[in-house]
Amino acid sequence: MSETIDILSMGEPMVEFNQTREGDGSTFLRGCGGDTSNFAVAAARQGARAGYISAVGADSNGALLRAMWKAEGVDDRYVLTTPDAPTGVYFVSHSDKGHQFDFCRTGSAASRYSAGDLPRDAIAKAKVLHLSGISLGISTSACDACYQAAEHARAKGVKVSFDTNLRRKLWPLGRARAVIWDFIALADICLPSYDDVVQLSDLRAADDIVDRCLKAGAGIVALKLGADGALVADASRRVRIAPYPCRAVDATGAGDTFAGAFIARIVTGDAIEAAGHYAAAAAALSTEGYGAVTPIPTAERVRAHLQERRRHG
Repeated sequence: MSETIDILSMGEPMVEFNQTREGDGSTFLRGCGGDTSNFAVAAARQGARAGYISAVGADSNGALLRAMWKAEGVDDRYVLTTPDAPTGVYFVSHSDKGHQFDFCRTGSAASRYSAGDLPRDAIAKAKVLHLSGISLGISTSACDACYQAAEHARAKGVKVSFDTNLRRKLWPLGRARAVIWDFIALADICLPSYDDVVQLSDLRAADDIVDRCLKAGAGIVALKLGADGALVADASRRVRIAPYPCRAVDATGAGDTFAGAFIARIVTGDAIEAAGHYAAAAAALSTEGYGAVTPIPTAERVRAHLQERRRHG
């Protein structure tokens, strides 16, 4: 595995049990998830050299995650093994109202991660460090580690990428609002979801949300609008990205796929508009299968989809 990691992602990996729509709904597919892990896989499938910072338990779920990262080319040398703590798991159930998540993560290995565990030399050598609202919300020690990681990255000239990924069950909304907006100020690239920011502010208009993130300190904002596409912006440009057509069956991990694909393209030198179109296509394709990881498209599939779209106007 390459000694150089362009994109380091930090947070909590989890094992996923995803309900299928076949039969009586009692069948669940076991797979891998966790927003920042999904992000790393998405980036790697687009050709980026990606690595992960976290901790897993000394259990079969931790082994499953390590096997997945190895297969995907995601460098896991900075993932610790915590013998006396479990790897987190979650369940995804589907209904006419959408998908519902039920988490079993209290006391997980990743939630015990602390600032003393940080691989500071690796962070200093990366091009981008990626974190999320979940990375911050799983515990106080993990939140402190995220802050120190981001501050160290910035001090070393490494870009910080941040996905809001608000999970209300992790922490009180007031604390989430304060910490997430504070962290956006540390981010060079902010990847908020519309529904998150509606809860984190009194804003409703997409342009107002982008303005708020830019004013807070983010250099680039890629606002994920779900079925309505995305809005990408920096200080001088603002581009609306139309949604890409797809045959969606499960939106689990689509936002993480967008984020991983977007950052992978930014690292290669794409302008925000090109990166936004690419990421929107990748996210759309990721909804055409079950689970957070398996449906994430490769770069070849995304490029073929974009070419097909261009041919048909």
